[in-house]
Amino acid sequence: MGEHAGPRLEPAVLDIGGDVGALILYTTVVDDEREIEVSSVDDATRHSHTAVHRRDAGGQTVYAGIYPELIAGTYRIRVDRPGLVDQVTIVGGQVAEVDWR
Repeated sequence: MGEHAGPRLEPAVLDIGGDVGALILYTTVVDDEREIEVSSVDDATRHSHTAVHRRDAGGQTVYAGIYPELIAGTYRIRVDRPGLVDQVTIVGGQVAEVDWR
């Protein structure tokens, strides 16, 4: 992960570096405005949630949640639909991407 898999989003501020990375979660319109939580597999006190929003990406519309500051480690994505990726590894200084489209 960390390599760009989808269309480029409009600029977003990500505070990454050292042991801090970020996550972009691509979804569909079904999740528009939905809050989705991620939590560390190793440390229950490390969790974050964000809302999925419609975003412009290179002339296309995508739906994505951006988690701008996650400490490196493995995170579980809290999802209630079987078959979707529900885990991601965050690497410091990199942006991981998960695509539910």
